[in-house]
Amino acid sequence: MLFGIGVGLLAALGVGMAVAGMVRQPHVDLLDARLAVYEQAPAKRSLDDIDLARPLSERILRPMLERLGARLGRLQPRDQAQRVQDLIGQAGRPLGLTPATYVAIQLTAAVVGAGVMAGLAYALGYPAILGVILGVILGYMGPQYWLKRRGTLRRKAMLLALPNALDLLCITVEAGLGFDAALARVVEKFDNPLTHEFAQVLNEIRLGRPRAEALLDCGRRSGVDELSAFVLALVQSEQLGVGIARVLRIQSEDMRRRRRQRAEEKAQQASLKMLFPMVGCIFPTLFIVLLGPAALIVIFHVS
Repeated sequence: MLFGIGVGLLAALGVGMAVAGMVRQPHVDLLDARLAVYEQAPAKRSLDDIDLARPLSERILRPMLERLGARLGRLQPRDQAQRVQDLIGQAGRPLGLTPATYVAIQLTAAVVGAGVMAGLAYALGYPAILGVILGVILGYMGPQYWLKRRGTLRRKAMLLALPNALDLLCITVEAGLGFDAALARVVEKFDNPLTHEFAQVLNEIRLGRPRAEALLDCGRRSGVDELSAFVLALVQSEQLGVGIARVLRIQSEDMRRRRRQRAEEKAQQASLKMLFPMVGCIFPTLFIVLLGPAALIVIFHVS
């Protein structure tokens, strides 16, 4: 009984303290509280503070490279600049590269490579001019090789993702969605270089660009022949009034057939590709194991 009385007193004391706290606490309007949060946000920072908050590479290094690349780009032929732009586009614009930045990176890498290789050649006792030439070649060709390699891997990833994307496009269009909505559903479902290109197409369409131009530019920019053929079929079907669901069904089956043919072709090439490692690595070891004891016996008998 005493225990129950004590618990009751403690509960009453707690309720009384809570009520006293609510009475003492001033009334706060919910709207004023929310506005106070936005007033306390760092919105009064000046442009200089915002600029200083950016990384050093974005504030100093990238503008310097862009200015240097822009000056060097004026000396290049126009077709060379277009090739660089296509190369960057096929690689997916890594690190936000532009043609001017890419040219500046190539020049900087060539100068740095020449200095490093010249010092290394001098330390090893070779003529420094050989190190300079080698450093310039490596520094100039290194970014180009990296960009081409990245573009090749991206094209392979797009080629592998294309049949699945076409299947989903076909299913969603046959279910009643429009082509733009079906394309948006594919972008939401998958995350790969192909859907990144489709997302760019959707953004261009939302900004007012004609769908045919956006699709054709996507096919040209990707560098994948199958995607270019698919885009061209879509544009022609839209111009001729053919049902898009039927075109998607035919293109999906064609992409599946082409992927199966590529797999069979690579399987047929496997035996030929295995021949050179076998000749260079396995057969010499096998000959040593099998003919080594016989050769030792012949040598000992002759001696």
